[in-house]
This record gives sequence, C-alpha cells and structure tokens, in this order.
Amino acid sequence: MAPLAYLTPSAAHPPDFGTYGLLQAMAEPWRPVWVVGRSEARGLRLGVAFEGGVSAASSPDAVAVHALLPALHAEWLGDRSFCEEHGTRFPYVTGSMATGIASMDTVVAAARAGFLGFYGAGGLSLERVVREVELIAARLADMPGAAWGVNVIHSPDQPALEDALVDALLARGVTRIEASAFMSLSPAIVRYASTGLRLDAQGRVVRPHRVMAKISRAEVARHFLQPPPAPLLDALVARGALTAEEARLASLLPVADDVTCESDSGGHTDRRPLAVLLPVIRQLRDSLTPEGGWPRPVRIGAAGGLGDPASVAAAFALGADYVVTGTVNQLAIESGTSDLARAMLAQAGLADVIMAPAADMFEMGVEVQVLRRGTLFAQRGKRLYELYREHGGIDALPADVRAKLEREVFRASLNDIWQECERFWQGREPAQLERAARDPHHRMALIFRWYLGNSNRWAREGVADRQQDYQIWCGPAIGAFNAWTAGSALAAPSARTIARIGRSLLAGAVRLTRAQQLRSAGLAVPEAAFMTAPLSEENAQ
Repeated sequence: MAPLAYLTPSAAHPPDFGTYGLLQAMAEPWRPVWVVGRSEARGLRLGVAFEGGVSAASSPDAVAVHALLPALHAEWLGDRSFCEEHGTRFPYVTGSMATGIASMDTVVAAARAGFLGFYGAGGLSLERVVREVELIAARLADMPGAAWGVNVIHSPDQPALEDALVDALLARGVTRIEASAFMSLSPAIVRYASTGLRLDAQGRVVRPHRVMAKISRAEVARHFLQPPPAPLLDALVARGALTAEEARLASLLPVADDVTCESDSGGHTDRRPLAVLLPVIRQLRDSLTPEGGWPRPVRIGAAGGLGDPASVAAAFALGADYVVTGTVNQLAIESGTSDLARAMLAQAGLADVIMAPAADMFEMGVEVQVLRRGTLFAQRGKRLYELYREHGGIDALPADVRAKLEREVFRASLNDIWQECERFWQGREPAQLERAARDPHHRMALIFRWYLGNSNRWAREGVADRQQDYQIWCGPAIGAFNAWTAGSALAAPSARTIARIGRSLLAGAVRLTRAQQLRSAGLAVPEAAFMTAPLSEENAQ
C-alpha cells in the first residue's frame, strides 16, 4: 500500500470512531489497522479503519492518517531466528520439570502444537530416561525435525551420571538439551555442545547439538555466553572426547544457542524479578559479543511467573526472544503428575506458594518453591532441616522428637527408613553409604532426604493417604493462571491440554500487544481491550 497523507471513508466501510471498532481490532489482530483522525468541534478525534475500509481522495471531509499498525501474529512475538533454527511454529517452550513431570506425553504434545518441548529427566534413572527418550523419538517419527529435547541437570557430586546421560543422548541423536542448575561449565555439557561441530561448504560453522541454558544469575550466564575455556577443551581432546577440529570450532562459539532467564519459578529458584533479570542478561550478552559478532548469536528467553497472557506479553515487550512455561503445564492432562496434585494446583492463588528444603541440596540449605495450600510438606521439611542443623546425627535426637517424627512424618521407624535408604543408594551411588558409615550427620541427612524425595513421588503418583505430604513444585504463576481461566472453558480439568494452554497464552499476548500498540498511537483504548479469554477447543487447534 502506498503511504497516503489523507483518507476518506469509503461508502461501504466507514471508519468506526467508537468502541466497537477498537474491539474488532483486538479480535482480528491479523488484519492491518489504520489509526485515523478527524477534526471535530471538540478537537481531534481518533479511530480505526481496517485495510480496504478507506480510500484515497481529496475532500474537505478527509480523514488524517496517524499510524498504520501491521498484522500481528503469535508466530512473530519473539525472535524470528528461534522458530527458524528450532523448526517450531511459535517462540514458545515447555520447560523440563524434573522427575518426568514434563513427561513423554508433554513433549510429544508440545512438538505437535508447534512448540519446543523438553523432557524432565532430572531425578530419574538413566534406564528410564533412555527408554522414554527412545519412545518420544518413535512417537514423533512422522515429524522429521520435530522440536524436542531433554533436560540435563548439573551433578557436580556425581559427574559420572552427567557423563553417562550425555553419552546416552548423543548416541540416540538427541539434538537439544536444556541445561539447568549449572554454576559453572562441566566437561559433559561442553562435550555435548561441541560434538559434531564442522564447517559447511560455505565455511560456516554447523552445530548439530544445541544447548538452552537456564540461569538466574549473571555470573552463571557468563559461562554460557562465551566459548568454553581452553583448558577444558584441551582436556577433552587429550582424553579423546573431542577431536582437535571440534575443539577449535568450539573456541569460536558461545556454549549456548539460547539462554533462558528464570525468574520467580517453581522448584529451584532465586526468585528474581523478570523485569530486572532479563535486561541485565541481554546487556551482558551484548557486552560479551565480539565486535564482529558471533557466527551464531545467542538468543535470550524468559521463564518464571508466566501464567497468563499479560505476563507473556510483558516478557516479549522486555525483549525476550522466546518464552518458557513450567508450573502451569502441570495442569495439562499430558503432564506426569496425578489428578490429585492437579486438583490442588487448580485451587491455588498467588500467595499459596512457599519455600522449602530441596532434597538434592538439603545439606547446603538450598530451597525450592512449592505449593503451600493443602499440604504440610514445607513446614515438615523446614523442621527436618532445623533438626539437622541442631543435632549431629539420628541417635542424638531427643526420644520424644524421634517418636513424633516416626509417628507424624515418616510413619515408620527411622531404622526401617534407613534400610530403605541403604537399598536405594546401593543401586544408585554406594559412595553415599560409605560416607554415611563414617559420618552420622550425613546418615541423618540421607534419612531426612528420604522424606523430601518421596514427597514428590507421592504427589506424582497420587498416593491418597500422603496428600498432606505432597511436594508440588509451584511458582506464583499458578495463581495468575487460575484467576485468568476462572469461569472459562479452560477451567475444566479435561480441557487443559499443552496445546490449548500454550496457544491461549500466546493468543492473549497478541491481543494485549495490539491493545498497547493502539494506545501508543494515541487512541483512548477501553479497558475491555485489555481483557483476554482462553481459546475454545476449536480455535486452539
């Protein structure tokens, strides 16, 4: 369309200067919108006209054009390269909630909906991960290049496990991982990112294995925004884990293709505000980029607190190249948790979350964010940590305290619990038992970690008589989601699918972005324009 200084209404489609035209512009964001104005007795009045609804003319009744808002699509909210390189339709990721909560069904549903989905391998046995990764690949065999990957959680105390997982993923052709809980680079993560690096016929670096790093601190992001340290690459070459050419090319690239800023999320979280964290990491990315740029620019995404369209739209407005959801996906019928846990999550409000001791980092005092409403897990977990700090071992507990723990928390004698711990660690990491034999305090920690670890399993499996002990990883996004969907078609548990949740969030973010565009063009936008509703089942397809 040629730019025109003035337009007059066509006979068939006069511009609508009332609320209806604005709401129609909200409902049909895929149509370009003219923002037009005309002089009236009380001054300039602005309105909207759709493409084809106005025509060029020279007339004293002419309408001045103030702006043209182009068509807006959910596919365009983020960085275009994200969808192009990952082969997704939308700049949207379902994050890898551990212990299989981000299940096989979640990953497959996400890929078929046009998202990138990550499988929650953290806390699962290698045998189960391998089995389910192979099943995911088989179920998506009809979608060559389907976008999916697997989570790799940093295990500084168990490097052999991390190496074994990377070996298994490389052997099975998994081309994407979501790296989480890293404080520094490990040989395993660098090996994954660097394996298979080569130059194409045009001399461009081809990287077959992509890393999406999830971070909440600038000092951690820095590791992924730069090439691996030379000593680490040299050591991998020396042991035959990389070729010299792979190491050379790795020195020319940042470790990660994508870095996700994780703000106030469920599970492990530093509870950083996204509006503070994301701009800082974007600035850090830019400061670490060499003058000529990287062969592969690093994209910056947003996660944590994304439970309604407003938060998703805000993340993109902050400059996020893509968004990652987590907590809300537990409500989807495809998630790897129980109906009881979903029902508890569906009742939660913004303030119904609390910090509690983490099973995997109990001795360090690290906490995770969990659901508070309907469960006593957080209070009981904190009491266990207090006892751990106050006493040097199980035998040092006062008799009445021990009896209360056995009666109310463990529901078994601590001696029986220790026997279960022995069986578990004998098959997983015998060194833990060797340490416990020397250190009563560590033995106490393993016993207390039995409760913390099983509380998550009870929630996933829906063990009814353990409902008060459920550990459900959850951030405040759940309250926003429940408030937004209340009374809508998406309030029904059976309607909550990965596709419908994700596409509803994106469609609402588009509507809100269009409303803000119109307001920025000078229009008096009604409050109704900032109201969104989840998509119907038909429209979510």
